[in-house]
Amino acid sequence: MNWYLDVLKQYAVFNGRARRAEYWYFVLFNLIISIVLGIVDGMLGSSGVGLLGGLYSLAVLIPSLAVSVRRLHDTNRSGWWLLLLLIPLIGFIVILIFMVQDSTPGENTYGSNPKETTPLGIPA
Repeated sequence: MNWYLDVLKQYAVFNGRARRAEYWYFVLFNLIISIVLGIVDGMLGSSGVGLLGGLYSLAVLIPSLAVSVRRLHDTNRSGWWLLLLLIPLIGFIVILIFMVQDSTPGENTYGSNPKETTPLGIPA
């Protein structure tokens, strides 16, 4: 849950790098929360995306984009690669491959490797 909260604390931070764990735990908790809100919306009689699900989606739109851009930075790619998602199916597959790749070792254009620093931000 800390990974999810850390992403929300960095609401609109598009610079820097995000580890795989940070990104994928955020995706996991988003999925769980969306399913729960979908069930609640369904019980309230909504079909499709209900009020609660829609509000939640809007609330996490910017943090989702920010953590995705930081994840791409971790693999030494620009955040503009997210535009590939506009290409049906192929874009999703390419972005998925980028998101599961390991971090670029050491420092890259976007900063130091978050896996190689201690919790206090001191290089290991």
